[in-house]
Amino acid sequence: MASVGNTVSSFASKTKTKKKHFVAQKVKLFRASDPLLSVLMWGINHSINELSHVQIPIMLMPDDFKAYSKIKVDNHLFNKENMPSHFKFKEYCPLVFRNLRERFSIDDQDFQNSLTRSAPLVSEAQGRSGARFHTSYDKRYVIKTISSEDVAEMHNILKKYHQYIVECHGTTLLPQFLGMYRLTVDGDETYMIVTRNVFSHRLSVYKKYDLKGSTVAREASDKEKAKELPTFKDNDFINDGQKIYIDEESKKTFLDKLRKDVEFLALLKLMDYSLLVGIHDVERAEQEEVESEDNEGEEEGESDGGIIGTPPDSPSNTLDSAKPLSPGDFDPSIDVYAIKSHDNSPRKEVYFMAVIDILQHYDAKKRAAHAAKTVKHGAGAEISTVNPEQYSKRFYDFITTILP
Repeated sequence: MASVGNTVSSFASKTKTKKKHFVAQKVKLFRASDPLLSVLMWGINHSINELSHVQIPIMLMPDDFKAYSKIKVDNHLFNKENMPSHFKFKEYCPLVFRNLRERFSIDDQDFQNSLTRSAPLVSEAQGRSGARFHTSYDKRYVIKTISSEDVAEMHNILKKYHQYIVECHGTTLLPQFLGMYRLTVDGDETYMIVTRNVFSHRLSVYKKYDLKGSTVAREASDKEKAKELPTFKDNDFINDGQKIYIDEESKKTFLDKLRKDVEFLALLKLMDYSLLVGIHDVERAEQEEVESEDNEGEEEGESDGGIIGTPPDSPSNTLDSAKPLSPGDFDPSIDVYAIKSHDNSPRKEVYFMAVIDILQHYDAKKRAAHAAKTVKHGAGAEISTVNPEQYSKRFYDFITTILP
């Protein structure tokens, strides 16, 4: 393996903001089964180290929303048992995303540890147009592949999104966008975005729904139902007789956040988003824990990368240092989308609810789809492709019906 001294000379770092001096970093091994993930881990490690030398500005400038930093690595000796010897890593709007992380109370050191200390885990979830998902090894963050169109849309909305996050003090059901990157390996470009995980790093989800407030063709396919944790849809939710049992105060807070969020999305002409709902069954989790305790002794020395404790070199990371949590309890500063069921609900549950997939703009293609679906299903049908104002109202109205 090449020493750091040998590798530094092969870096060509460009940035639209001021040129930064490259500081040699400690040699870390970024081992992942997928070379792309090794490059992502390396790139995030590099970018956070670089940012730590950049003064935090008093306020963000318009140019910060167009800025990027780029690094190209060409070294056939570079860590080659773990990652490609030739790759490029580009980070979009580094100062903006650092500011967003701060507003979402995410420490950069913790963020770096979560994404680089151990390889991200593959998720079986699949998004629109075949998007691939991973979670960080500690399950705090989701890494999603996105299209170049999504990157362009993100640039379109980023300034207003940032302003909105500032105004609501980071209290929102919208995705928490934490970093956006382009990775080039073997000439292929892959775009990735990192968000906070909607679900918990420690409370398992037993059932999940993707709700749009539309009833046309909104049920899980047989292929989806065959998965270990299928994503069910609106008609499944209705047919299951599912409800979200939360107390009046939580309901008021939740609906207030949701109303503001969807009004903001309508203003940006965004639509086709969903409410992702995950349900944790406290009693079932307790039962499973009791059953698994017998096997604990023999598995003690093993780890699948998903249950590692707090990195010792991150003093501000309080994931496991606080007092142990009782079944169904969570740390609201980490599980920001979690709400407990009320005391009189039929089952003791924890709900995770957030708005996802917000980068769909109501353009000519969507208008054409709306016209085609209206012809097919009739003008009164609850199709998902409607204009943003109509979409936001119908979406909000539907969500109010699932909270008895």
